Amino acid sequence: MTAPKSIFSVLQDYQKRSISHVASAPEVSEEAGHWRAVAYRLGPYMLASSFDQVIEITGVPPMTTVPRAEPWLLGVANSRGNLLPIVDFKLFIFGERTLMHDGQRMLVVQQAGGMVAVVVDELFGQRFFNDSMRVDEASAFDEGRLGHFVSSAYSAFGKIWGVFDMDLLTRTPEFRQAAA
Repeated sequence: MTAPKSIFSVLQDYQKRSISHVASAPEVSEEAGHWRAVAYRLGPYMLASSFDQVIEITGVPPMTTVPRAEPWLLGVANSRGNLLPIVDFKLFIFGERTLMHDGQRMLVVQQAGGMVAVVVDELFGQRFFNDSMRVDEASAFDEGRLGHFVSSAYSAFGKIWGVFDMDLLTRTPEFRQAAA
């Protein structure tokens, strides 16, 4: 009968196996025309924003409302010591309030002077697109203010995805001026 292993030897074994394990390479392509995006749903629309336009994806934290602010500004929250404005993205784009629920996600994006978060209806995570998937259906995203921010569309994963420009959103004067 062998003696039981000490906790230390078990941890050493875990470390050795972990170091020797080679994880599979992420789904990345260096081919021309490939790009990575964060995919999400806003109302009935499937949207994707370039991965380099989204700083972070996170849940909706507790927040403080801002008196006399636009209705689409849900409030502000403390995010690692920084003040983070949180926007009801659907209300800003379509004039329709987002139904908040547990597990709700928001995209944190950079804007002049700091960061801002936009609450999305559903998050699909990272997706890869190729220019060969591009379709001539950007006009399908003309509802509300959406058409101003969607300039192209892609057919992928059985759906049509509008490419939403977060940089353009954060430069829009109306979006930057949340005081009513």
